[in-house]
Amino acid sequence: MPKAWVVRELGSPDGLRFEDIDGTSPPDGLVRIRVQASAVNFFDLLQIAGLYQVKPDLPFVPGAEVAGEVEAAPSSSGFRPGDRVLAMVAQDGLHRGGYAEVTHADPDGVLKIPDSMSFVEAAAFFINYQTGWFGLHRRANLQPGEVVLVHGGAGGVGTAAIQLAKAAGARVISTAGSEAKVAVCRAMGADVAINYKEEDFVALVKEATDGRGADVIYDPVGGDVFDRSTKCIAFEGRIVVVGFTSGRMPSVAANHVLIKNYSVVGLHWGLYRQRAPQLIAQCTEELLRLYAAGKIRPHVGQQAPLAEAVALLQAVAARQTTGKAVLTVTS
Repeated sequence: MPKAWVVRELGSPDGLRFEDIDGTSPPDGLVRIRVQASAVNFFDLLQIAGLYQVKPDLPFVPGAEVAGEVEAAPSSSGFRPGDRVLAMVAQDGLHRGGYAEVTHADPDGVLKIPDSMSFVEAAAFFINYQTGWFGLHRRANLQPGEVVLVHGGAGGVGTAAIQLAKAAGARVISTAGSEAKVAVCRAMGADVAINYKEEDFVALVKEATDGRGADVIYDPVGGDVFDRSTKCIAFEGRIVVVGFTSGRMPSVAANHVLIKNYSVVGLHWGLYRQRAPQLIAQCTEELLRLYAAGKIRPHVGQQAPLAEAVALLQAVAARQTTGKAVLTVTS
């Protein structure tokens, strides 16, 4: 029987159980996937702890992104056994979830991947780049030649945003919390990379832009980083709120927004799947085009076998990883 990591009580990752599950009888209408790689996202930690906005019923298998081969699919789905795919999977009981050797997905959440894309890259491809594309293009209306400041630039969300901003013709400044992570930002294409623990990013952004500030600030961090970002946003600039990995949700001073003529816009990518799914398909087509052209490529900073999921989650929680962390499954 296939194995999976199961959340039976909410808490820390070391409470997960590696169990046998019945993967042979998928619910009607779902695609069964033999998992080869599964992404680890920061929000997985929140979900395991019961702190995420989506709270599955217990027990459940965590993990939202997988890549692998189709084992079975409804005849109407367009998928056949052996197809190489990536998939978004729900955390709903023991038939779904990504931290597993076998999982099941709705057909509209499954995508065939090009032969040039490895399973590890495919597992790291979807959420971060979709988030970046919607944040930069849909919410911020990024224009060629503008300056983009990407916070948390060495993480999965940040590395994707750097690459997408460069592909759009922007000049990119990024921040990260160590010299090693600053080097990752530069490798992803950042024109200026700042160690925010050693340097004042506000002053350096102003210096790099002749005092004008950044046109777009892409912020998955929140907290003090958001507060400081309001000091280096350009006239008619846009701060895109992506998340709060700092642990603090900042407040917006409406008078400051008014006086400086900038916008604060939120990005909840999952809501687009509900309200405007046609835009997801449009974004996916563009991302695959950029991948084929060599302009974007997932940075997988750490891999581990599925059996070592707890250790990899703990490394992500401690901010010891860069780019995307991915679990691999060997048959």
